[in-house]
Amino acid sequence: MLSLRPYQQAAVAAIYNYFAEKDGHPLVVIPTTGGKSIVLASFIQGVLQQWPDQRILVVTHVRELIAQNHAEMMGLWPDAPAGIYSAGLGKREIGARVLFAGIQSIHRRAYEIQQCDLVLIDEAHLIPRASDTMYRRFLDTLGRINPQLKVIGFTATPYRLDSGLLHQGDERLFTDISYEVSIRDLIDHGYLCPLISKATDLTLDVGGVGSRGGEFIPGQLQAAVDRESITRAAIDEILAYGEGRKSWLAFCSGVEHATHVAEALRERGVSCATIFGDTPAAERDRIISAFKRGEIRALASMGVLTTGFNAPAVDLIAMLRPTKSAGLYVQMAGRGTRLAPGKEDCLVLDFAGNVARHGPVDAVRPKRPVEAEGIAPTKVCPDCDSILAAAVRQCPDCGHQFPPPEIKVASTASTLAILSNVRSQWVEVTEVTYSRHDKPGKPPSLRVDYFGGFVRHSEWVCFEHTGYARQKAVTWWQARSAEPVPATVAAALGKTGNLSTPTAIFVRPSGRYTEIVNYRFQPCTQGSAPSATASPAGSAGSMRAIASATRGATPATGSFARSPARTSATGGAA
Repeated sequence: MLSLRPYQQAAVAAIYNYFAEKDGHPLVVIPTTGGKSIVLASFIQGVLQQWPDQRILVVTHVRELIAQNHAEMMGLWPDAPAGIYSAGLGKREIGARVLFAGIQSIHRRAYEIQQCDLVLIDEAHLIPRASDTMYRRFLDTLGRINPQLKVIGFTATPYRLDSGLLHQGDERLFTDISYEVSIRDLIDHGYLCPLISKATDLTLDVGGVGSRGGEFIPGQLQAAVDRESITRAAIDEILAYGEGRKSWLAFCSGVEHATHVAEALRERGVSCATIFGDTPAAERDRIISAFKRGEIRALASMGVLTTGFNAPAVDLIAMLRPTKSAGLYVQMAGRGTRLAPGKEDCLVLDFAGNVARHGPVDAVRPKRPVEAEGIAPTKVCPDCDSILAAAVRQCPDCGHQFPPPEIKVASTASTLAILSNVRSQWVEVTEVTYSRHDKPGKPPSLRVDYFGGFVRHSEWVCFEHTGYARQKAVTWWQARSAEPVPATVAAALGKTGNLSTPTAIFVRPSGRYTEIVNYRFQPCTQGSAPSATASPAGSAGSMRAIASATRGATPATGSFARSPARTSATGGAA
């Protein structure tokens, strides 16, 4: 019988908490290889055990994920009324109460499915924002059949290259993030394998490669990167760093590039196969199985192996594909974070400059999309002085041929780390201050500043907010006082003199700042405050506390998706 990790239990509880307060379509954000499948399965089991008449659809676009999610469901709940609808898997069990489906196979079958109460979408970041797409037309039809339909998205990267965060902007499908835990938290807690990086001598310069839709133009990118001397230099470094490592992945910039990388590795005595989007399913399965068994040491790919690929032993990743997509970068790096026997870490060799472009994988902050990209870069033809777009390779006026983009080797090796250097840590508290904080258009909050020497860490406690923010404020107060929780910031400020204050706080990096996720208190002598460690509800640092509090709790009675005035307990699934 499978069991949930504390943060997975917290994710399930957060979904119920969300629907107790709101009526939108939430996102659950769990890092690559963090176990979204078992969260899906546990949530489904809890819903059906409380409301057996619910119809649930789990949709994704990758054949391997359909099979993986279904297998996780049956492993957790062997009697689950689950089936599969996927042409790639050769199954069309459309009558199953819990249906795991591929969007390519199911998108025209909404009226055959009929009443559907919940749609759970894995890899939700791959849903296009535009309304006239396969996904959106399918969901719109299901919504017309059942206006109470709820959609829940699961992803490791809640943003898209072309439109920013999934729950922001026009035409968004998702409305909020109900739960999020970071890759750094899961590494620090021992649930994921650490990533490390080494300085590489070779750094690909793609300054002359054009962009389309916010990403490098594929043909130009491959032309710039796929050169024998560059490939040979990269292979030399991979072999040097990978001598003691057993399972390698190389992410390449094109099909031909991946083929040449594989050939170069085989010439040096390393068994290597290639996998592409058009590799036949049977051949793909055979290659991946051999790779997992250790019969093939390396895989070189283009456009695949970033979603639904599960090979825990991967201990070296070579990034030979520059990308402007923060999500793709995180997905590539995430292939090395699974735990495996004898595996201490995964080495990421970033030849593509992706770390410099996006930052460490645990601190990626996608840029907001803009309406216009400004003035397009230009250049002047040396023969006829025509002003041309920078990406033009031949002057249309005189026929002058411009040289291809030059690949440069950095004069000094990059020393950027794949994980941020600022680690989560306990900080001793020497002083605590409280003040009112006002933000235009929002209710006031209580600002709490913790001082440790010359360093200050801050948090904001939202007594006058509603929903999840208020729940966190209640938990925060109850960890410090036995008095009733105040309804206003003014009331809270009047009682701060009686609050227990922590002797230490646990902080973690969050972009350019830090976030407080746990506290230590002195043993209590009057019974009015905690005696050991307290955590803010819902924070990643309180995963174990939340799991303990919600273990065994079940949803309230009533229909989960059909009742207009739903109520829901704050516990997780059974």
